[in-house]
Amino acid sequence: MRQIAVMGAGSWGSTFAKVLGDAAASHGIERSIRIWGRTTDVVADFGRHRNTKYLGDIALPESITATMSPAEALEGAQVVVLAIPAQSLRAQLTDWGAHIPRDAVVLSLMKGLELGTDKRMSEVIAELTGLPQGQIAVLSGPNLALEIARSQPTGSVVACTDHETAQWIAESCTAPYFRPYMSTDVVGVEIGGIVKNVIALAVGICEGKEMGDNTKATVITRGLAETTRLAVALGGDLTTMAGLAGLGDLVATCSSKLSRNHTAGSLLGQGLDADQVGARMTQVAEGIKSAPAVLELAQRVGVDMPITAAVVAVLRGELPVDQLEPLLLARQLKSEGD
Repeated sequence: MRQIAVMGAGSWGSTFAKVLGDAAASHGIERSIRIWGRTTDVVADFGRHRNTKYLGDIALPESITATMSPAEALEGAQVVVLAIPAQSLRAQLTDWGAHIPRDAVVLSLMKGLELGTDKRMSEVIAELTGLPQGQIAVLSGPNLALEIARSQPTGSVVACTDHETAQWIAESCTAPYFRPYMSTDVVGVEIGGIVKNVIALAVGICEGKEMGDNTKATVITRGLAETTRLAVALGGDLTTMAGLAGLGDLVATCSSKLSRNHTAGSLLGQGLDADQVGARMTQVAEGIKSAPAVLELAQRVGVDMPITAAVVAVLRGELPVDQLEPLLLARQLKSEGD
């Protein structure tokens, strides 16, 4: 692919644009990457091959240019990468979705469920663009943006119902430090990326309340069980949850200080409410927005998710954070695999 549009100039969108540029350079391929941003200062910064606001002084490939015009960014794109906040996707696609070329593949980097519809991002994309499933792909895994921007090795998963499309995308973003794997399990890959944000909030709360490593390890492990139950109930593959898009993403997001959801959870654990956390954070913690939708979806398909339920109760102000501990593991005694 020679022309790529990256819609979203935040930390992950800018980092993935760097991955695409470095991947092309490592294979001797000429590639033009146009990134769309909403603010003048960020877009102007790309003129000196930087995104100082989100990535500090990390140099970006010269193949990346930036614009504030969605139509300009999307013109002639063979691949459209979506890296915007999940809850703004519908509004953004309504605004500029008609500019997406009909033969383009749309790749979602977003990890959230839409409030009100409980739809995964790939479902929202299909609804608003009318593109077939074989032209919609998702990418997920242990992808902390700043580490990847620093060229630290990581793996990820590209999923599409069309294996050849997944392989094409994976080949196009294989950089010396970025190793994508392929999957056709779009549901499992998306659910893994969505629910891990909620579990990371719970682990962050434990951190903020200065709980021990036993507690955090238990929440992570049982959080994986919750994620797996929901993914399988929705038609996802059990094995996906044991891979990079499941366990890998969960461990990274729950453990790293670079994780926005872990940071937000820690602030909740220190006694801040959801509004105060939002005011303190400089970037969106998707788990705060998606948690109620995750719980609603789980209840609709009859899946028990006690950790998610406890986090939602805290976010809604229905449960003081000091009373969270008993609810984190509030299930009837069962075999571990149930």
